[in-house]
Amino acid sequence: MIRVGLGKDSHKLVKGKGVLILGGLKISDNYYLKADSDGDVIIHSLCNALSTAIGGGSLDTWAGEMNRKGVTESKEFLKVIFGKVKKLGYRVNNIAVMVEAKEPRLEEYRNKMQQSLAELLEIEKEQVGMAFTTGEGLTSFGKGEGIQALTVVLIEK
Repeated sequence: MIRVGLGKDSHKLVKGKGVLILGGLKISDNYYLKADSDGDVIIHSLCNALSTAIGGGSLDTWAGEMNRKGVTESKEFLKVIFGKVKKLGYRVNNIAVMVEAKEPRLEEYRNKMQQSLAELLEIEKEQVGMAFTTGEGLTSFGKGEGIQALTVVLIEK
């Protein structure tokens, strides 16, 4: 049996002293995403994709309580939903991630982010597709006001 999940997340980008975390990696000390957690929109969209693939809801429906208890690292949210996926007997076949942002430029981090996500999902790096776009400045993300991530996941038994 195969199932597909779709996830999306976005946060406002703030320039200034802070830590930008994407795909489980520290990207910059000169930007951060305004959020109650570390703001990792890539992992948040992945969590939403995994959750919808198994018939669940958005990140806040199951990780909101974790956040209210002080858990702010997105990798911890991913561990929980990935555990639910595995408990149901599924494994991740592949994921595709699309990130829209004007800045910072992210292509140089693609390989490391793919490897990070592959390790978290117990798959090979080649099973993680990742691309970046500025959207030609047509949206607030392409204008540098935030970062948005969309993720599709295929799981199978």
